[in-house]
Amino acid sequence: MKIAIAAGGTAGHINPALALAEELLDRGHEVTFYGRPSKLEGTLVPAAGFELVDVEVTGFDRSKPWTAVSSLRRVWRAKASLKRRFAAQGAPDVAIGFGAYVEVPLLGFCKDKGIPYLIHEQNSVPGLANKMMAAHAARVCISVPAARPVFEREGDTSHVALTGNPVRRSVIAGDRSRGRAALGVPEDATLLLVFGGSLGARTLNEGMARLKGELLSIDGLHVVQSTGKGGYDDAAAALALTDDEEKRWDLRAYIDDMGDVLAAADLVLSRAGASSIAEIAAVGVPSVLVPYPYATADHQTTNAKFLVDAGAAVLFADDEVSQPVFGKKLVELLEQKGTRAAMRAAAKKLGQDSAASALADQVESCVRG
Repeated sequence: MKIAIAAGGTAGHINPALALAEELLDRGHEVTFYGRPSKLEGTLVPAAGFELVDVEVTGFDRSKPWTAVSSLRRVWRAKASLKRRFAAQGAPDVAIGFGAYVEVPLLGFCKDKGIPYLIHEQNSVPGLANKMMAAHAARVCISVPAARPVFEREGDTSHVALTGNPVRRSVIAGDRSRGRAALGVPEDATLLLVFGGSLGARTLNEGMARLKGELLSIDGLHVVQSTGKGGYDDAAAALALTDDEEKRWDLRAYIDDMGDVLAAADLVLSRAGASSIAEIAAVGVPSVLVPYPYATADHQTTNAKFLVDAGAAVLFADDEVSQPVFGKKLVELLEQKGTRAAMRAAAKKLGQDSAASALADQVESCVRG
């Protein structure tokens, strides 16, 4: 089949789309991406070996309603461009959008031509583009149950499928021994991994600085902390690690080999973005989650509850990180191997490591149907 994927803007949209594309390619399908070369997809998609077709659109500022006019004009132009492309090269058999505004022209074209399309929602609180395009979708695939009510149609819920959020194979294939060897962490050590997403998280960085002495007093504990590219200097200054402390505390701006590092970890302290939740669950690492408090509709808290309700994570509000209860719980989990083992098993039961396969099944079934 010829399958069109629209994904762009952020890694949270693009990486699940690439995970699906890997699975579809293995099944013998032809996959083409649609997005903006000037955005992140312009780097990630070609690097993964997939063609990216330029779709020039922009969203609009809801606080400035007049920007909707220029946005719609670009959508119409993009649809016209896609129509010419498909007339010359053949239209796709099916399309899927991952929530960015760049999906609107592609899925709008499919609607006009009777081509089945799906949408995939990574977050617990759906974005505007997916809500706009859901009415005519052959299938709405969601990552967490909390998103279901938004997409259910009166008297019909069969078109909503819980597939999970696809995670790229490079993450799922992470290896504990390989990760520890690369990090220089002994096999019998306890490893705490701290990250706040690609932009980092000031609250987590400051919390770790406050807890430095208590954490380093734990026998055999090693810490790998990703500060985010903009937070490294401040975090390094606050920690003021000595040469001896640096042997057990690996401070870095960003983690490239997330699969191996996650697999090497015994406990993760993280924000609760959709991609982070999916990767933590897919690898099956116990976690302490601190949702970003200013996320739209507090969706990171709802994301986090997917793991918390399963018994795979514990949840703290952003303003609790500075309180004694946070440090006490973090130390407790680092010292309780049995509790972590139970949390790891609970994470694995969520089946996030098979989300790409489940989503690919839905794509195929829409065409067969």
